Amino acid sequence: MSNIISKFSTVLIVLMLTTLSVNAAKISAYYDAPFATEKTLKSKLAKAGFDVLATYSPASKENLKVIVFTNKDLKANASKKTRGFAAIQRLMVDSEAKTVRVTNPTYWLKAFMQKDYKAGVDSKVKKSLGKVLGKLTATKDVLKEGDLAGYHFMMAMPYYQDMLTLKKGATVNPKKKIFEVKLANGSTLVGVKMSKNTENFINKIGVENALLLPYTVLIEEGNVYALHAKYYLALSYPLLSMGQFMGISSIPDAIERKLKKALK
Repeated sequence: MSNIISKFSTVLIVLMLTTLSVNAAKISAYYDAPFATEKTLKSKLAKAGFDVLATYSPASKENLKVIVFTNKDLKANASKKTRGFAAIQRLMVDSEAKTVRVTNPTYWLKAFMQKDYKAGVDSKVKKSLGKVLGKLTATKDVLKEGDLAGYHFMMAMPYYQDMLTLKKGATVNPKKKIFEVKLANGSTLVGVKMSKNTENFINKIGVENALLLPYTVLIEEGNVYALHAKYYLALSYPLLSMGQFMGISSIPDAIERKLKKALK
């Protein structure tokens, strides 16, 4: 009997340590890659089976080119209720700084797929990105891996599921539409152009992570949803301090207003 109890205790301790290890492991939101031009990267992405959806300059900064892309695996994975934000990945070329930064699929899929995240769904995308971009170096923009699905900036701040319902039965004005991705479950993810003034917050908290733009909305079952900016900005800038957050305190409301104006 004592042997059984001892073995059970050992197994329990191992499970506890494994859980603690997973929760303690940190994962970066982005990778840095060797510099290449926008034209070269778009060509390589296409050859690797990705669909390039759009190129966007956040806050009208011509030196910054955010390339938004998807593929059949990302779209299939995101074709679940309120999971459409996971349908895309992004990379940004800074022609002045000569840098390339790309989203880490594991980080963003864990955050956006929530309980629907399945281990390994990011593997193919990551492998393909490695072939396209070369050596990928994790940035210091990290969160605990175990915190991603339930992430919020601090107490009383919104979670993923606290997304905004902007308007029922609306569509995005074609003049404000940057790209759209139609998903198998009938949902559509749309990239939205906001004003330069609204997007200028990147100058205050760091243009290196400006690939969070363009902002997206999800049209699903007659509703138009957007991630709450207090959630999305903090997730995109995991090193954001409280002081920096307070310095852009007016931006979440401004983003909501601009997204609503982009609808018709």
